[in-house]
Amino acid sequence: MRLDREGGPVLVDGPVEVVTEDGATHFSHRPTVALCTCRKSARYPWCDTSHRAHAPRKPDAPDRTEEDPR
Repeated sequence: MRLDREGGPVLVDGPVEVVTEDGATHFSHRPTVALCTCRKSARYPWCDTSHRAHAPRKPDAPDRTEEDPR
């Protein structure tokens, strides 16, 4: 198991069986899976990168404009 980065998913070598707090069991047979740690994922317990939209902006990151909608 390894952390991707602060606020991001935990990467786990598969296959994986995850039992969530509500008792549901989730399976993945992929070689590596990303487990959500922020609970914002629509696919919880799997990470769907929703944490990126909620991450604080870096101070040196340029502001986005309507002409530059990345």
